[in-house]
Amino acid sequence: MAETSIDTSAPAVRMETLVERQRRRARLVLALRLAVLVVLVGGWELGVRLGLIDPFFFGQPSGIVAKLIDWSENGTSIGPLWKQVWVTIYEAGAGFLIGAVMGILCGIALGRNQLLSDVFSIYIKVANSIPRVVLGSIFIVALGLGAASKIALAVVMVFFVVFANAFQGVREADKNLIANARILGASDWQMTRAVVIPSALSWILASLHVSFGFALVGAIVGEFLGAREGMGLLIATAQGSFDSNGVFAAMIVIAVVALIAEWLLTMVEDRLLTWRPETTANE
Repeated sequence: MAETSIDTSAPAVRMETLVERQRRRARLVLALRLAVLVVLVGGWELGVRLGLIDPFFFGQPSGIVAKLIDWSENGTSIGPLWKQVWVTIYEAGAGFLIGAVMGILCGIALGRNQLLSDVFSIYIKVANSIPRVVLGSIFIVALGLGAASKIALAVVMVFFVVFANAFQGVREADKNLIANARILGASDWQMTRAVVIPSALSWILASLHVSFGFALVGAIVGEFLGAREGMGLLIATAQGSFDSNGVFAAMIVIAVVALIAEWLLTMVEDRLLTWRPETTANE
């Protein structure tokens, strides 16, 4: 009786093929991103050199690079560049942490307690409807030109985004899991910790990606309204002297800070959501 052999190498071959396809796709995405950047920046520079774009109003890529180099070597008109960056990062980071913690706690509390939700929901809606610029002016009058007023505005910017997602994530928790936990005798705290919070974690982490950008906006807007230092003041100073290259240079620095923060948040999300199944993009 002839023996039949089982080809055990087929799964390994398929896995290697999948990995290679993912690498090719990653290289393609990187190449396309660089191509888009080259076309945009190159077209901008070419438009200025051909006289199609007025550099007085729209700046010039080569001038922006020169401005960044000058700031790095000689400092800005309001002090060293690294100090302005650090001040804005500190204000945005502190506001982000405080606003995120408050938003998560309030979102979970109101999501789990219907009475609290009914009582405070109207006040949260009213507070959320107030323009942030108005709040920034109030914070500067009350807290002064220091970091406290910028942190307060960043907290407000972050809180409502995180709160809304945490609240909705709690409300979207699996009702069957909650019912099973009740049957097994879980207390409210045990159910919140073991069932509700893990269910809402994806919602909360998604809001954190967006809310750090809002924290940066809050810090910079606060510096625009009144500050002694920071990237917002640097932009306002460049704007006041009609320095378009300076405005764009400051925007690039802020964008780099935001991208680094996004990368760090993605690392934290991947670590906290290790249970989530991986998805592969179709070509």
